[in-house]
Amino acid sequence: MMENGALLPMFYLPPVSYFTALNQSKPNILIEKHEHFPKQTYRNRANIYSPDGVLALVVPVVKGAKVHTPVKDVKISNDFAWQRLHWMSLQSCYRRSAYFEFYEDEFAHFYEEQFNFLFDYNEQLLHLLLKFLKLPVKPQYTNEYERNYPMLTDYRNTIHPKKDVPSEQKPYFQVFEERNGFLKDLSIVDLLFNQGPQSVNYL
Repeated sequence: MMENGALLPMFYLPPVSYFTALNQSKPNILIEKHEHFPKQTYRNRANIYSPDGVLALVVPVVKGAKVHTPVKDVKISNDFAWQRLHWMSLQSCYRRSAYFEFYEDEFAHFYEEQFNFLFDYNEQLLHLLLKFLKLPVKPQYTNEYERNYPMLTDYRNTIHPKKDVPSEQKPYFQVFEERNGFLKDLSIVDLLFNQGPQSVNYL
């Protein structure tokens, strides 16, 4: 059993606070694979900085809400071109940022190829983000759902779009900050596209 690490959910382009927690708890990182899929969380949404303020990018999932679906079995709904919409949003929001072009090609693949399962999609994105951030983490996964993990800091319900950020965040430069000021705890891509290789020092 891991000690003094973190239990984290699997998010879509997770917020900065997720990677702060991950960085502080490495290398003992456990990812929740067997929880029931909760709605309206970062598991299928990411917040980015648009000219009008916070813009939520939501990955549509196949409707099966009557049945409690384990998160690893949640399917992405590809009924409409959500990938094209997300990629256009990322481009229009971050084309002016210092490092967007630096990472663009490797992100593009996630918006061109179709994926079936949300967990797999998020997992591959997480590996890419860990590579970009140069965080030496090889997450392990839960084998079943457990309510309590006494040895780990449990972030399954604390990092949430409707809750305040657990820790203070120092401002860094954001593309549209002259319009709306510094926006806390956006998706890690906001930090990455604005700070590039310095992002890991921020965490």
